[in-house]
Amino acid sequence: MPLPVIAITNASTCLTDAQVEAVLPALQKQVSDDFKAYWDLDCTLAFLANSQPLTHGYWQIVIIDNPDQAGALGYHEMTSAGTPLGKVFAKLDLESGSSWTATLSHELLEMLADPWINWCAVGNDSRIYALEVCDAVEDDSLGYRIDGVLVSDFITPSWFEPTDSDRIDFKQHLSKQLELARGGYISTLDPSTGWTQMTAKGEGGPRMAPGSRRQRRKLIRPAWRNSLR
Repeated sequence: MPLPVIAITNASTCLTDAQVEAVLPALQKQVSDDFKAYWDLDCTLAFLANSQPLTHGYWQIVIIDNPDQAGALGYHEMTSAGTPLGKVFAKLDLESGSSWTATLSHELLEMLADPWINWCAVGNDSRIYALEVCDAVEDDSLGYRIDGVLVSDFITPSWFEPTDSDRIDFKQHLSKQLELARGGYISTLDPSTGWTQMTAKGEGGPRMAPGSRRQRRKLIRPAWRNSLR
């Protein structure tokens, strides 16, 4: 089966195309070297100018300022071709002092692990967890650099239950199954009440942005819309 091609598109007003395109080699290294070693998943990344149409079959991550801009530009739950779509709100990151490259890495890895935002895993406590591979270690301070580009840490399958893996998360910040690092969170499913969020002890979770993966996980699939561009 051919690898998915993920187009990275800059529709933001706060980053230049050159800034975005420059980080793709580091992200490709993370996916093909680090992430593939633990999840056996890979892709090919390609920069796609905002003025260019999406190639048939490509997935897409669009970098935009904020959720309001996403709606105004017509980016919804799927690409215009009905393929997986990710969103990075770069202006919100810059305003909060967060790293947009770590957020892009986070979105990329989670798209690969669960492209349709509908997969779950059962933990060793028998709870049902969303298959989100960066949320538990999502703080920028836990990330690492590839060729100077800050990328996100990620958990391995051993986070959910013991495997023969040599670590719980790639950078080895965690020491046991189902542990949440400082600033980390994870969504769990109770069939009777729906999705709820668990956070690191004593810490609140991040606000659920419209159009985010967490918001789309709660949205019934028939309500998903193709983007307009």
